[in-house]
Amino acid sequence: MNNYNNSLSEDTQSALPSRKTQRIEVAVFLFLVMPSLVLSHFVMKVHLINFKLVVASLILQNLSLLSLVLFFVWRNGESRIRIGWDFSQGCSEVALGALLFFPVFFGTSALGAALKNLGFSAPAESLPAFLMPNNLPEYLLAILLVTIIAVVEETIFRGYLILRFKTITKNLPALVALSTVIFALGHGYQGWTGLVMVMVMGIILALVYIWRKSLVAPMVIHFLQNFIAIVVVPIVQKG
Repeated sequence: MNNYNNSLSEDTQSALPSRKTQRIEVAVFLFLVMPSLVLSHFVMKVHLINFKLVVASLILQNLSLLSLVLFFVWRNGESRIRIGWDFSQGCSEVALGALLFFPVFFGTSALGAALKNLGFSAPAESLPAFLMPNNLPEYLLAILLVTIIAVVEETIFRGYLILRFKTITKNLPALVALSTVIFALGHGYQGWTGLVMVMVMGIILALVYIWRKSLVAPMVIHFLQNFIAIVVVPIVQKG
């Protein structure tokens, strides 16, 4: 009986991840939960909520989600190329993303205007004051935020989810649809107009990624789209 228990214990130990893997797993878990636990202390103190606090919380949230995805990829022994982190043609992909941004931006803007005219709900024309940068450090922080969001969301919703849905569904339209719907769910606050625009944007970004097999161009398109909304629009509104 003792021999059986010893053998069972050895089998269980051999099936466990290595200590290094478990240390990284705990570090990722703490990175996921600790910022929200700390920031929760500010939730009820409305007078303390400002642009810097909101941006800091969004940056930490995005980086923690990215760390989780990268941990999954690392734990599975997968190359970063598998989730679209291929920067070998970085300059040409950046140029392509910048070029594609213009038809994407004007196309989705025209779609949004048409949907509004049809009576679809839309978000407020201007952001709340605490979500708008007011000085140079805050504008630099906003640029950092849109950069991180572009990298993180493209890695998660295009790179990681498309990779996993490709294995699960083995169907191109299905994996594009699934990743796009999940991407759009986080933008429900924009009303039906914004939701449809985000879904169209998600489909375009997914197709560009599948075409190029790199996330660089989608990241650039995503960055420029958010840069206009978060950095340029507040400047214009205050001007």
